[in-house]
Amino acid sequence: MAQTVGIKEVARHAGVSVGTVSNVINRPHMVAEETRERVLGAISELGYVRSESARQLRAGRSRIISLLVLDMGNPFFVDVASGAERVARGASLGVMLCNSAQSVTEESDYLSLFAEQRVRGVLVTPADLTGRNLAEFRRHRIPFVLVDRVLPSAEGCSVSVDDVLGGKLAARHLLDQGHPSIAFVSGPMSLQQCRDRRDGALAALTEAGHDASALRVIEADRLDVASGRDAGARLLGMNPRPTAVFCANDLLALGVLQALFAADVRVPEDIALVGYDDIEFAAAAAVPLTSVRQPAVRMGRQAAELLLEETGDDADRHRHQRIVLEPELIVRDSTLSPRH
Repeated sequence: MAQTVGIKEVARHAGVSVGTVSNVINRPHMVAEETRERVLGAISELGYVRSESARQLRAGRSRIISLLVLDMGNPFFVDVASGAERVARGASLGVMLCNSAQSVTEESDYLSLFAEQRVRGVLVTPADLTGRNLAEFRRHRIPFVLVDRVLPSAEGCSVSVDDVLGGKLAARHLLDQGHPSIAFVSGPMSLQQCRDRRDGALAALTEAGHDASALRVIEADRLDVASGRDAGARLLGMNPRPTAVFCANDLLALGVLQALFAADVRVPEDIALVGYDDIEFAAAAAVPLTSVRQPAVRMGRQAAELLLEETGDDADRHRHQRIVLEPELIVRDSTLSPRH
């Protein structure tokens, strides 16, 4: 087994003190050039790598923040991570990216790992909607910011989107296109986002003078393409069949689109289709997908900025904030077939 080279071995090899090696690594301007070159040569020859964990222990502050998301297979969370990573890099910090896979148990395991590693802070989209995992994690006094979630029981900062407004935007657009009967393909209704998007669609129907029964809900097990295909099959079996579908996210919408194509149902001529998130694949679908855009990169960026503010030199001045961003409807071919 290879032995890790430490600072003492470098000092011995270069014929200098441990303090001189430390100065070369941390304060090179304090060391004469000839000595500095000799130490750097020893570092290169021995393959010495500074122990970041030891440095963090001495400094009392980690250079790593953690990002725990629900589903790394969803491009929405990739965009969130991109925004957070840009902010972290700008502050010379690294990002530990982890995927809870919507599992409360895996979320708990990762939060324990973050505590063991003494990370600087955590950005988290919680799988545990009771807030118990985060309440347990708070004992470690590691700051966290909620991303794409608001949990009343979790004290701290959050950055989310007005999903009720997003649901209204989608349903209003379909109503304007002449669709009084709309199906809502949802993920698990235990998720607040799904409930909010449904409630927004119901509000739009009510405001337009329609009964709540005009929105027919199909609840899927997960927010992925496979669940969308299953929901599409259920949609095709409805009698009468709705003329428009609003999906809780774009992955579900892409699955529904696949099911409709397989059954020779035309989009948008026979059924109009709206997604949510506006991931990159929405515009690249066989029929470009109308979608409610969430500012995912901005969400990740602002969440990371709040976390750095709470863990920075002026942390005493930090005040928790709950930021709610507005979504935007992006209209494409999947809904552009007016009905009369």
